[in-house]
Amino acid sequence: MTASELNRLRWQCRRGMLENDLVLERFLEIYGMRLEGERLAAFSALLEYPDDALWSMVSGRRECGDPALEEVVDLLRRC
Repeated sequence: MTASELNRLRWQCRRGMLENDLVLERFLEIYGMRLEGERLAAFSALLEYPDDALWSMVSGRRECGDPALEEVVDLLRRC
């Protein structure tokens, strides 16, 4: 992933909910340059979720329910 692609992703991670902002920012710091293929597609799909649904998954109050997204949700939970 190029620096400009990572910056675009960072911009997409700006949310209305501070908790999501912090977790997504930390995730990109740790995994951003290594995101590719299915992981990148899963992360991009998660960014389409509303703030409350995303936070419920990340905080563990709700299971992901989509096997394609589970790995990235698990990584977000570790951040």
